[in-house]
Amino acid sequence: MQAAELCEKKTPPAGSPSDGRNSPFVVEMCSIRKTFLDVTASSDVNFTLREGEICALLGENGAGKTTLMNILFGYYAADGGEIRIRGEKVSFSSPGDAIARGIGMVHQHFTLVPSQTVLENVVVGSSGGRFFLDLSAARKKLLALQERFGLSVDPDAPVWTLPIGGQQKVEILKSLYRNARILILDEPTAVLAPLETKDLFSTLKTLAAEGCSVIFISHKLREVMGIADRVVVLAKGAVAAERDISGTSERELANLMVGRELPERRYQSVKRAGNTMLEISGLTVKNDRNLHAVRDVSLKIASGEILGLAGVSGNGQRELAEALFGLRSPVSGSVSVDGKQIPTANPRAAIASGMGRIPEDRMTTGLLLELSVEDNMILENHCRFRKTGMLDRPSVGKHADRLIDEFGIKTDGRYAEARTLSGGNLQKIIIARELSGAPRAVVAAQPTRGLDVGAIEYVHGRILEARNNGAAILLISEDLDEIFQLSDRVAVMYEGRIMGIAGRDETSREQVGLWMSGVESTCA
Repeated sequence: MQAAELCEKKTPPAGSPSDGRNSPFVVEMCSIRKTFLDVTASSDVNFTLREGEICALLGENGAGKTTLMNILFGYYAADGGEIRIRGEKVSFSSPGDAIARGIGMVHQHFTLVPSQTVLENVVVGSSGGRFFLDLSAARKKLLALQERFGLSVDPDAPVWTLPIGGQQKVEILKSLYRNARILILDEPTAVLAPLETKDLFSTLKTLAAEGCSVIFISHKLREVMGIADRVVVLAKGAVAAERDISGTSERELANLMVGRELPERRYQSVKRAGNTMLEISGLTVKNDRNLHAVRDVSLKIASGEILGLAGVSGNGQRELAEALFGLRSPVSGSVSVDGKQIPTANPRAAIASGMGRIPEDRMTTGLLLELSVEDNMILENHCRFRKTGMLDRPSVGKHADRLIDEFGIKTDGRYAEARTLSGGNLQKIIIARELSGAPRAVVAAQPTRGLDVGAIEYVHGRILEARNNGAAILLISEDLDEIFQLSDRVAVMYEGRIMGIAGRDETSREQVGLWMSGVESTCA
């Protein structure tokens, strides 16, 4: 029985008893509608979830996935439609109402108190004694949950001391402690190492075997194929498709998400890499807390080559990218482009050397959102458009129009404020600005973070095009699919050091995962 068919059944008359035993589903969201001003986020959405099922929710950015789940968790009130939990119609006015009905949600950005212990974070807000929490009983309950579901973490450890994977376990334990039987996970693997992702999937399968139901929101199709029983695809606020995982493929799901046939792109290593173009020698860099974030890193990247630098977030990648482009002064070491050393802490010198930069945070360090599209197009090369000391506005306009057309940027025109564009089109502005000038070297940090599958495919194509035109590219990414799709060689950064480096075809995801977890290199 499909969701749409189920939701067509008549609602019992008012005052009649509900019998959840008559429903094969633990969650039924029927004809859900939600608008924000003139934007329709959910349009007559029907969504169902079975007991013990792991259902993946897919869709491009803005498709309505998070909105739908926020309605289920009580953050938003729907403008129309109804929700049934185990056959009984419910109305949630707050997350507390959803929690009381056995629903838990783990957000992409954790909601933990870093200075408090694991136990304190788990029990905060839960019901306890009349005046005081019984921490002894709470500890016993927490330890029992850990043993039952394989979520081992020290109850007395301050949360700030835990790795990201450990913090995610705490978030799941918080929901289970409140007796959640329906668990919503929003992009749960976004900041996890492969071994942590493997542990998470083991936990989810244990939860499902125990009768819990899981909604898994993700952009990573490989992971969806590996963990889900069923997939629901949203597009423009409506259900576009529903598939059992056994009857679909990554390629079909990608096509369903974007609503068109994506071209099959074969990512192959370049066979004509040239001389060393970008060289990093003994670079050591401190972070904002004056601690060493990058430790004696040395790398060489040839012209026409992509070196993929993998690693879990927070292992020095951001500081490395900033130092390479002159935004952060290194403690020691040097950076050279085409054999010429670049002065440190000097972005202008980096630009003059022929270096392009795709920053990891397009909203704050890549663009000035209050400026127009055309002004953002020339942020790092406005000197080229000066005429008698002033900007040559006609030339700027022609330049912007050409790039808008060439890079397929969807905008109301070159005068539109950048803030009015979608995330994918904002990234296209950066791609156009940095790659249109035929850079010698490119530092691309998380170039597809937060983008949907269609935008990712576009960005990947442009990066490969730059490589084929002779650029040396350092691709910094936490997404192993991206690393293995684009890279000619793969390196891994852990706690500021290079743990290992090898040709893409000479290593494996398992080996890279070990490096990302701090296991020493086994490759020459």
